[in-house]
Amino acid sequence: MQGDTQYLSADSLDNLKKEYETLKNKTIPDIAKKIDEAKQQGDLSENAEYHQAREEMSWAKGRLNELDEIINNAQVIVKNAKQKNKVELGATVTVKVGGNERKYTIVGQQEADPAKGLISNESPLGRAFLGHETGDKVEVVIPVGRQVYEIVKIG
Repeated sequence: MQGDTQYLSADSLDNLKKEYETLKNKTIPDIAKKIDEAKQQGDLSENAEYHQAREEMSWAKGRLNELDEIINNAQVIVKNAKQKNKVELGATVTVKVGGNERKYTIVGQQEADPAKGLISNESPLGRAFLGHETGDKVEVVIPVGRQVYEIVKIG
C-alpha cells in the first residue's frame, strides 16, 4: 500500500484525521501510562495488565502508521458537475442487471462497503463501469460468471 493513492470522500478523510489525532494524543499516551503503572508493580513476566497494554500499544502504533500512510496519500474525490454523462470516481450509478435495478456509488478502496452499494474503483465491477455512459451495456466477469449491466442513470 505504500505510496498508493487513496481515494476518499472529504468526510472520510476528516474522520481518519480525527482518528489519527485521537490515537496520537489520547489513546497512545493512555496506554503508555498503563504500561508504566504495570512496570511499577514489579514482576512483568506474570503481569497480565502489562502484556495486555503492550498488545494494545502495538496495535495502536500500527494503526497510527496505517492512518499516516492513508492520509499522506489521500486524494479527495471531487464530483465533476460537467461529467454527469460518464461514470467516474464518486459517481452514483443506477444499473439494470437480470431484470433488477441496482444502485452503486464508485468510491476509493478505503470506503468500499458492497453491502451498502459502495464499490471500489479497483473492484471488477467498479473498474468496468468507469468511463461508460448512460445507455451503455457493460459486461463484467464476476465469480458467478458473466453479467451484463445496463447503465440507466449516472448521478
